[in-house]
Amino acid sequence: MFRFRRALVAACAAGWALIGGAAHAAPAMWEVRDHDTRIYLFGAMHVLAPNVKWRTRAFDRAYARADKVWFETRADADPAEVRALVDRYGVDPERSLTEKLPPRTVATLKAALERDGGSLDRVDRLRPWAAAMMLSVLPMTQQGASVAAGADATVTRQARAADKPVATFETVEQQIRLFASLPEAVEVQYLDDVAAETLSPPRNGVALQSAWLHGDMDRLGPLVVDVMRRDRPALYDALLKRRNQAWAQALAGEMDRPGVQLVAVGALHMAGADGLPALMAARGFQVRRVQ
Repeated sequence: MFRFRRALVAACAAGWALIGGAAHAAPAMWEVRDHDTRIYLFGAMHVLAPNVKWRTRAFDRAYARADKVWFETRADADPAEVRALVDRYGVDPERSLTEKLPPRTVATLKAALERDGGSLDRVDRLRPWAAAMMLSVLPMTQQGASVAAGADATVTRQARAADKPVATFETVEQQIRLFASLPEAVEVQYLDDVAAETLSPPRNGVALQSAWLHGDMDRLGPLVVDVMRRDRPALYDALLKRRNQAWAQALAGEMDRPGVQLVAVGALHMAGADGLPALMAARGFQVRRVQ
């Protein structure tokens, strides 16, 4: 049975937590260009441990050249604003979480929460998508990882300090509404997958982490994106395909403006035929892997 890997949260609003660094790390990056414009596409991780060494000379050169840096959404959004949005879209005051779940999922979720010192009572008014995201991030943060140490937040702080222009494809509210607009059956599938994985982590988890850190898209795509497209097509369409298409359209417009830009979004947005490099190439731009 397919389990919704924690890596999928990296495509959206959380991500992987990598606990250690690695020699010669070089997460994947592409250059998109025409006669007077270059856009670098960097596959980021949103939740990282502070000791992960992911930056390279190639990335730092791309950042230094960039007139503007793009992210999925604001990595430095006000936490109070984010909490208010989660309360608005992720809480159901009328129906409890356990009312929406089949008995097997309730049992799995209960065991997963209790293993980490939680309980069903604490999440019983959350919508399934919100409970799934909370459960996905919890083990990572318990091991010292954080959004603040992620690539998005790190580069955002650097850009703000240097007064480098920052742009986002989505507002925080738009990103949260992506989950809130999922059909309830899809939300339940998502939570069931995450709860099952929390109890029995997939054997390829370390391989996935290594694949990102070393830019191994030949491994990353098949292990995550291809499986998601096959086994969870509604999630794939909502969280990856449609967003990638919208972002590629926005970047195509940016290619009309001379200069250099850097795009740092979740690594899964770079994989496969629906990934940003492929979509930009399909629009007729020159695309080459530079890291």
